[in-house]
Amino acid sequence: MSYKQEVQRGMDLFAEQSNSIFIGQAVEYKGTALTHQVKSFDSYKLLELPVAEEMQAGFALGLALEGYLPISLYPRMNFIILAMNQIINHLDKWEAMSCGMSKPKVIMKAVAGSQYPLDPGHQHRANYTQAFKSMVTNIEVVELLYPEQVFPAYQKALDTNKSTLIIEHGDFY
Repeated sequence: MSYKQEVQRGMDLFAEQSNSIFIGQAVEYKGTALTHQVKSFDSYKLLELPVAEEMQAGFALGLALEGYLPISLYPRMNFIILAMNQIINHLDKWEAMSCGMSKPKVIMKAVAGSQYPLDPGHQHRANYTQAFKSMVTNIEVVELLYPEQVFPAYQKALDTNKSTLIIEHGDFY
């Protein structure tokens, strides 16, 4: 299977979970490559959010605390850096801050922007995988470079009790 097909297979796996909800920009409305990954899902599983990345990360944490499995979609890696306060200082530290009484799980997806067929510019194609790996201690950070990595990474994100940041590459779609 192709990279894109494996991504869709993983997204379908997430959608099968009764408590999953997909949040972000261009989730309910067309706009990004991620839109196509959720277009066949039931509308009650999709929640369109404004362009407010830090709020999105905090909202995902709140959903997780209420028993949902939020799949928080960031169409570009450059956008998720705006959510780093919530991800690094709250989601990553929540278990310690709650003295082990609470361990919310959020699955985040961010895309290292494509350069083909149209270069979106420097502010839309960065890859901050290593930066995220160096800043978190309780969040799994997975960069997907090959089709055979994709579905197992989705399965692991679902099966683990840790939050996960999945980084995909738009050029591979």
